[in-house]
Amino acid sequence: MSRTDRIVTVPFALTFASAFFVFLAIGMLLPVLPLYATGPLGEGDLGVGLAVGMSSPTALVFQPLAGRLGDRRGRRLLIVAGSLVMAVSIAGYTLAGTLGALVVLRLLTGIGEALVFVGTGTVVADLAPAERRGEALSLYTIGFWSALAIGPVLGEALLGGDRFEAVWIAAASAALLGALAGLALPETRPETTEASFGKLLHPAAIRPGLVLVSAVVGFAGFNAFVALYAQELGLDGAAPLFVVFAVIVVTIRVLGRRIPDRLGPKRASGVALVLLASGLLVVGVWSSPVGLYAGVVIFAAGQALAFPSLMTLAIADAPVANRSSVVGTFTAFADVGFAVGAISLGAVADAAGYEGVFLTAAAASLAGLFVLARIPAHGPAQPVGAS
Repeated sequence: MSRTDRIVTVPFALTFASAFFVFLAIGMLLPVLPLYATGPLGEGDLGVGLAVGMSSPTALVFQPLAGRLGDRRGRRLLIVAGSLVMAVSIAGYTLAGTLGALVVLRLLTGIGEALVFVGTGTVVADLAPAERRGEALSLYTIGFWSALAIGPVLGEALLGGDRFEAVWIAAASAALLGALAGLALPETRPETTEASFGKLLHPAAIRPGLVLVSAVVGFAGFNAFVALYAQELGLDGAAPLFVVFAVIVVTIRVLGRRIPDRLGPKRASGVALVLLASGLLVVGVWSSPVGLYAGVVIFAAGQALAFPSLMTLAIADAPVANRSSVVGTFTAFADVGFAVGAISLGAVADAAGYEGVFLTAAAASLAGLFVLARIPAHGPAQPVGAS
């Protein structure tokens, strides 16, 4: 294999490291923020929701904006600036004595998350040979999946009883390490005479993004309700389910990393949606611990394929001058899917129970096949010019 065909290079490793440290910071915060809201801040459930969730609105809004900035000013700027914004805002949690102050800082953290996610994803797309882009994206996502698995454990260990400042400083330090890795990166924005795309949402990412929404709805339902459903079925806890899910996702993204390229991103996306729907259907229909585990195994296989396949499809035919804009638009749809899934499936749970949640999520995954069918096999239509 020639050096130009290699996936794992020094720039790729630096990008992987930057994403890992930033998502490690995010993971460390997840189990600690609710305790901070109910403990030192003295807030109730609404305060917990605001403390945890207020990074999402700015992450959603700024991902398309980050894409435009990355096409015009470069990808390394997004990674370094985003990591630094996260480091400074998280360090600021040490001074947040009220919920209002924490919410403002969480909004800033969301901006940093958006910049880093778009920047690292675009760098990977820039570095990978076109025929192995799905493989590269599969490997890249292992970084933040691993970090999100390790981060909560590390955050709880640092917290002990009430050492909140230790968690904030450690998470800020992790984000700072992400910035240092980004500083060592070469700029990967291709030299081109093409103009960057002028509109906020890039059309090449709209249909793949809508398919991503249908896939993420089920993931949101899984995260929100599988622990409660496991309890209802008589299990002691849901931790083993999350471990099984994570192990399968990481295993497939390592051993099956070439599936999106070998099948083609559109066909691989279709396989992912069918697996997602099948797994959710098994969970919803086979109401027993065995059925729950069997469904999670199938569902995890679909999740392993969905994101790298759909992102490869989104950027397949986009001009290189617009690549960051495509990534920014596409990744924003993941946040839309989480929001839609959490809200809509919460209402379903009240009306039809947890079985209804998983059956509805299965239907959402199948609905994505209708949108996928309208996308050309070699990628979305290429936009014409810049506004």
